[in-house]
Amino acid sequence: MIPRHVGIIMDGNGRWAQKRGLPRTEGYKAGLAAMERVLKALSLAGVEAVTVYAFSTENAARPAEEISAIADVVVGWNNSYGGNMRVRYSGDIDSLGKRLSDSVCRVAERTARNNGMQLNILLNYGGRADILKAASVCAECGKISEEVFCGALASAGMPPLDLIVRSGGEKRLSGFMLYEAAYAELYFSEKLWPDFDADDVKDFLDDFSRRIRKFGA
Repeated sequence: MIPRHVGIIMDGNGRWAQKRGLPRTEGYKAGLAAMERVLKALSLAGVEAVTVYAFSTENAARPAEEISAIADVVVGWNNSYGGNMRVRYSGDIDSLGKRLSDSVCRVAERTARNNGMQLNILLNYGGRADILKAASVCAECGKISEEVFCGALASAGMPPLDLIVRSGGEKRLSGFMLYEAAYAELYFSEKLWPDFDADDVKDFLDDFSRRIRKFGA
């Protein structure tokens, strides 16, 4: 049993760098390399969609230098990506600056007709804010229904969220897709995100295959 949609909370980039005596900003570059390894392994395994938590609304309180370094990594990846995934972003992207938001638009347009795995990158995203936005859409259109509500969430158009993976040893969701997480399976790893590779993907997919999913039954 392979999950159709995997969510990943990529935690531990800064701690990975600090353990090596490097600036925290170097951890984000290593984290990007880990993301590419993991996405490749998930695609080869037959996963249809992946959502990665890259930057939460709470992360905006971090030092300006760190936020700038994250933006540089994101813009660089957006501008250079030439694979077959369909890439999209969710969150308050515009508030992160024109250079970054323009690169988000370009990569989304460039990959829209691809036929590979869907990749949804949560950037300046918060699960509570996403729920409030969806509720506002229902109120504005005068129709409170699951179809309208879900169509306004960051996961709109994606398969149901089957599995959430968090690296870095913490055991909480930190605002990750709170509505969609209702019946997702949870997998926590002590490994810091930059150390993740294809073997870790095999481990959490194998673990998922052994789960008995009841959906409240």
